[in-house]
Amino acid sequence: MVKSLANWVSITRILLALSLTLVKPLGLWFNLIYVACGISDVLDGYIARKTRSESRLGAKLDSLADLVMVAVLVMLLYPVIDLPAPIVLWILFIAIIRATSLVVVFLKFRTFEILHTYGNKITGMLLFTYPLSLSFSRADYLMELICAVASISAMEELVIHLWSKKLATGRKSIFIHSK
Repeated sequence: MVKSLANWVSITRILLALSLTLVKPLGLWFNLIYVACGISDVLDGYIARKTRSESRLGAKLDSLADLVMVAVLVMLLYPVIDLPAPIVLWILFIAIIRATSLVVVFLKFRTFEILHTYGNKITGMLLFTYPLSLSFSRADYLMELICAVASISAMEELVIHLWSKKLATGRKSIFIHSK
């Protein structure tokens, strides 16, 4: 049971993310569930490392939970926040790079994989702060920072996949080779 605890935390995050669709965006319950999702995102990896139960399934569940979370947030928050057209286009550009990276991984390695690079982790942390900041400000500058960091991390991941002869699941950066 302990060995699969991290996977259950990721599954819980998927369910929590889906439950966000049942509450008012940016309301109290939304923020509470959202913070629980953030805590579970940190906990699953921590638990997996501490119990030495890191696995490909766990990494895939974590990535799936992240994708579900992003999809739910886009669906819920896009109608609520007034993003300028250039930001929307920038986000679409990032999404195209990310989708291209997934296609490259599938064509080269016949699997689905999102790397847990430092850039992706920083992007995730910034993205996590954005909805919480909307409760007290418009946070336009934060969105520009997020888009800049997300662009760099998306391009870094794509380059890693294009250059790698084998799937580089442990790669943390284009500048750091995995063990």
